[in-house]
Amino acid sequence: MASSGEISIEDAPATFKSFVWRHFGYPVVTINGDRVTDKTRTICKHCKKISPYTSANTSTMHRHLQNHHRSLLDQHENPQNRHRPPRNHRKSLFKPAAVAVKAEPSRQTEPPQLPQLTDRAAEITRDIGIFIAADLTPFSVVENVGFKRLLNTLEPNYTIPTRGHFSHTVVPSLYKECKTRVVQVLKDAESVAMTTEAWSFRGTLSYVTVTAHAMSSAWEMVNVVLLTRPLFDSRTGANMAEVLLEAVSEWELKKPNRSIAIVTDDVDNTEVAVRQVGLEPQVQCFAHTVNLATRAGLGVTRVTALLGRMRRVISVFQSPTAAAVLKFKQKLLQLPCQALSTDVRTRWNSTLDMLSRYLEQQAAIAGALSSPDLGLNTQIDALDSNDMRDTEDLVRLLDPLKTATTVLCEEKSPPVSLIVPLKSMIEQSMTPNHDDSTTVADTKRAILSNISGTYSGDIYNFLLECTALDPRFRTLPLLDGNQRETQQKAEEATPSHGENWDLKSESELTEPASKKTALEDLLGDSFSPEPECSNVSEQIRREIEHYRREASIPLSSCPLRWWKENSPQYPLLSPLAKAYLSIPVTSVPSQRVFSAAGDIVNAQRSQLLPEHLDMLIFLNQNMTV
Repeated sequence: MASSGEISIEDAPATFKSFVWRHFGYPVVTINGDRVTDKTRTICKHCKKISPYTSANTSTMHRHLQNHHRSLLDQHENPQNRHRPPRNHRKSLFKPAAVAVKAEPSRQTEPPQLPQLTDRAAEITRDIGIFIAADLTPFSVVENVGFKRLLNTLEPNYTIPTRGHFSHTVVPSLYKECKTRVVQVLKDAESVAMTTEAWSFRGTLSYVTVTAHAMSSAWEMVNVVLLTRPLFDSRTGANMAEVLLEAVSEWELKKPNRSIAIVTDDVDNTEVAVRQVGLEPQVQCFAHTVNLATRAGLGVTRVTALLGRMRRVISVFQSPTAAAVLKFKQKLLQLPCQALSTDVRTRWNSTLDMLSRYLEQQAAIAGALSSPDLGLNTQIDALDSNDMRDTEDLVRLLDPLKTATTVLCEEKSPPVSLIVPLKSMIEQSMTPNHDDSTTVADTKRAILSNISGTYSGDIYNFLLECTALDPRFRTLPLLDGNQRETQQKAEEATPSHGENWDLKSESELTEPASKKTALEDLLGDSFSPEPECSNVSEQIRREIEHYRREASIPLSSCPLRWWKENSPQYPLLSPLAKAYLSIPVTSVPSQRVFSAAGDIVNAQRSQLLPEHLDMLIFLNQNMTV
């Protein structure tokens, strides 16, 4: 216990594994002669600053070290820096002779030197950095014995730099190089949209990932991850807004004649942040919408009871003995020898997988449960015929939803124009009919009630316009009377895309005196407002009529390819289509980095700095290897 004036410091228990506890302890004060340890606060052993402490949360201490004692973090990430001489003492990345991994007879002659040693060394070092980012490999890989041996075999004269050199020099250099290219791509893009998602790692570390979706003049989509930022305090609207403002500013997403659309989930904090920054329109992620609606359906009483009984049966076969009995029955019945699936309750598609697998293996399950070899102490019954009938109905009911979600997640750049057709299809399929069982009818009603309340008002009108500009759906029956007229008069009915783009605070978000039309925003100053306005409107009307007379293209066709080939016929309508079809239908592009980020955080969770996590994710998603 170290003394600190009137306040002493008590070391944290040895069971606390985080390295920050080497630099922090609990403050100890003397009250009426008694020493009292305050475990609601921590004290820095270096500057004696006291900070609040929440159990198991070390982010405040980590941030303090990052802001006030950065050298301590550098030493922790690269312990060799404590004893290694300064880098400028080293004349070359190459050693004068090979590093021997296995003892060899001494030789009088040195191995031949490679030409242009410095260039060759720089090339190898750069490629190791690319390898780390591309394969999401921890920086510590350069210290592994096997990796060193491999490089020694391939290039005996090469000396591997320390992992600190890769984390502080090589990877940042690659990041800067890649970022320059991404900034130029975004500048050259004719339309840009954004997606954002907050996510957590192990329930404690919170991050925000922002992705941009740019449409080039050649009607080609480019999706780039912009940044990943930690949320050390909480997911408040102000914190999210700060990240979005940083993304717009850092990546120069200033569009002079239009605003930037953004796709998010329905978390209130995200909506507050988007509103504060001034991004518009904000579209709710359709995959998230389907997830919430389906989970509502799986939450009805009869389905919940069925799933509970099914999970209890599946839990029996988690033991090695029961699993062996099940496998024997599967072989006997010539069924696929597959383990039973257990669902993750926050992911409805895993529940569908569990239902489908149980349905496939029901005969083997029933046979295994009746086998004396199972050795059960209590009797566990398989699901009865009514349960199995409900299981079949639920699988049949949920399978189209899984297919729709899978298409959204797997398609390279699914546009927002898919929302109205898919939502309409789901609403029709979830309407109960007289042939439905009670379980199915209740499930349908719950899903229908949940999804019907989404995408209303101005957002729905906006989505209708997006759908109408998708040549696959231009004759969709949903676009009836008023809605078709809304599309025909796009310059009057489209939601305003705002005035010149600027970063706005919440207090500055005021309604403009007069709204520009969508096409006016997109065309900018190409046309003067007075004498030529009626001519532009007339040309728009003719283009829309001509566009609607053309036959719809097959659902399997690419709408961007159609517009690329036919845009010369629609010089005024095509910019609007380009802006709308660049908006993704889901925020899944951001979510795709979650598993990658989890791998990185898991590999170096006690060492990796937030800026290194950001750079590795950025390079992994955007770098061309």
